[in-house]
Amino acid sequence: MITTSTVLTLSLAKAFGIYMIAAGLSGLIDRERWSAMLNEFRAHKGLTYISGVFVFALGAALVMVHNIWTDPLAIAISIFCWVAAIEGVVLIAMPDPLMKWSASFLRPGAVFGFAVGIIIIGALLLLLGLTGRAGIA
Repeated sequence: MITTSTVLTLSLAKAFGIYMIAAGLSGLIDRERWSAMLNEFRAHKGLTYISGVFVFALGAALVMVHNIWTDPLAIAISIFCWVAAIEGVVLIAMPDPLMKWSASFLRPGAVFGFAVGIIIIGALLLLLGLTGRAGIA
């Protein structure tokens, strides 16, 4: 059993875990969907911008409530929060490099590997969130 600093860390681990499992399953079930979504994102600049605003707002809010660097799980969750905030800024300010980088994951065979990797990380986070306890050891 892992011990982390706060119940919030465990709750966010569960939430991120469920999200990542769902996203990974989406890639396994309908690989073409990811490619179609990325193409729509590229074609609709307003969608990219609004998504960036939303992702930044969510990431910034998460950073404000969980910027905890006391133990491995809390650090991992804080990194996810910061990545979301930074991704939002990038989507707002300069989305093209991010879109090109994202497209590299859509190569034949890469979607499967990426999706499986995301599912594994999500399952690990969910497991740690469900079995961990709060309170510094």
